[in-house]
Amino acid sequence: MLHHWHTFHIKRTLNPEQPGTKKFVARHGDQLVCVRYRYDTRQRQTITTVELVVDERRWEPDPQRIPPHKRLSLKVAYGEVEVGKAIKAAGGVWDAQRKVWKLAYKQVVALGLTDRIVADVNRDERD
Repeated sequence: MLHHWHTFHIKRTLNPEQPGTKKFVARHGDQLVCVRYRYDTRQRQTITTVELVVDERRWEPDPQRIPPHKRLSLKVAYGEVEVGKAIKAAGGVWDAQRKVWKLAYKQVVALGLTDRIVADVNRDERD
């Protein structure tokens, strides 16, 4: 059975304790996360999908992980005009007081500028 998932829309999502999930709870027990009723208006078809827990293990968040939208300070040497233009085009802002560029971490990685992150300037930032 081949389905083109991008054409199906979710009509309803039910948690295991809600009416309409009884037979799926009986079949899958505690592994059942939810039941989804989907429809496709083009093919005039409905399907029912279930989400199951297939693996469970302990996880600890990485304290070193930098959130993708956190704005970091980047050092760019005087005369590196092209680098400055690239940062600005990616949404970077010049901080004249600290003499650094501010750019979201996600963009820093995308531009390959992680080696320009100024750690001591970022320590006291809250954004």
